[in-house]
Amino acid sequence: MPRLNEIQIRDPYVLREGSTYYLFGSTDPDIWRAPGVGFDVYRSVGGQLTEFDGPYPAFRPPVGFWSERNFWAPEVHPVGGAYYMFATFWPRAGHRGTAVLRAESVMGPYVPWSDGPVTPATWECLDGTLYIDPDGAPWLVFCHEWQQVGDGQVCAMRLAPDLRSAAGEPIVLFTASQAPWAASLPGRAPGSYVTDGPYVMSVPGALLILWSSFGADGSYRLGVARSTTGLLGKWSQSPEPLYSADGGHGMVFTTPSGAMYLALHTPNKTPDERPIFVGVRLTGTGLATTGEVIA
Repeated sequence: MPRLNEIQIRDPYVLREGSTYYLFGSTDPDIWRAPGVGFDVYRSVGGQLTEFDGPYPAFRPPVGFWSERNFWAPEVHPVGGAYYMFATFWPRAGHRGTAVLRAESVMGPYVPWSDGPVTPATWECLDGTLYIDPDGAPWLVFCHEWQQVGDGQVCAMRLAPDLRSAAGEPIVLFTASQAPWAASLPGRAPGSYVTDGPYVMSVPGALLILWSSFGADGSYRLGVARSTTGLLGKWSQSPEPLYSADGGHGMVFTTPSGAMYLALHTPNKTPDERPIFVGVRLTGTGLATTGEVIA
């Protein structure tokens, strides 16, 4: 049974059911160049956050699957008695995007649900996450890649009620350069700013989006955007990153006692990336770390 610091994973996503934590993420040893293997899931032992059993196969591509590489950033959301996995794939023909898989059990097996990516067919996209608005309508919040638009975007798009397809046009919420803590990529064309890993949180009186980019020193980092006027309202950026020690692509989960943890990977280098859990608390303007780190 591996401990947390023995698990190679990027883009960690934690789903808690009762006192059990399920850890998903980009689990292929080489997510960049090698053929995609699939997604694994780890299950906590005894309700602890340091020791897990697994890995267990959560998704393996069926024969004839439309993608062969870049299996990235799976998130699992329980909706209507089933489990929906939102994950990034690069089609054999076409542009990288977020697709939807479905399972009857949290550990899978997950099978294709959408017909390829639900993100726009002509866009380079990644890291889609599910948000259910106050009216119960599902939205996909995702990144429009800097490689295509220069200044990376975080966008929102209505989904069909069954989560199998888009139900509206994408809307840009904000761009990476609007965050004071984000910097243009060195060695790239001027104005090249990354957006990665958005995650939407509802907090009293506001919505938060956690997302990642790079700082002036080239390190991977995570910041917070805030809106008091809903998903399609005005977004303001935190002046400083929430986490800046070469880690990012985070989400927040809560323990049965109500403690909150930010899950992210660090360092941002394959094959050294590992998941860590950073204690966080709500503030009047977003989130702050508590100083606790589980690694």
